[in-house]
Amino acid sequence: MSAIKRFQVTFDCASPERLARFWCEVLGYVVPPPPEGFATWDDFNSSLPHEERDSWFACSDPSGVGPRLYFQRVPEGKVVKNRVHLDVRVGTGLVGEERLAVLEAECARLIPLGAVHVQTLYDGHDACIPMQDIEGNEFCID
Repeated sequence: MSAIKRFQVTFDCASPERLARFWCEVLGYVVPPPPEGFATWDDFNSSLPHEERDSWFACSDPSGVGPRLYFQRVPEGKVVKNRVHLDVRVGTGLVGEERLAVLEAECARLIPLGAVHVQTLYDGHDACIPMQDIEGNEFCID
């Protein structure tokens, strides 16, 4: 039996730092300290060749449990639906109106951050709220 592997989730995007900071707010993640020898990420970024500046950014779970999120700049924009998306699990163990209320409250918290509410799926027992992040990537409040 093999050991469980650590992994990161990588996002192709237009603005890595902006998208990383959005997901920090969504998930309670943090931006790690800049590389050794640099007081700030801006200092580090300024040290790079012009074509490499603002090309990536990352954030991580401060508890060390969740995966690191890595954001890399790509030249092309988002064209089709994501084949993989994140489910932000805020209603685990809840059902019915109680579950729906928790999901709707989280949706309301994320909209001012730039998230887009796509629809609310509710069958009287289970609920899910598909959304989009600030670059149009799909995710669900679950």
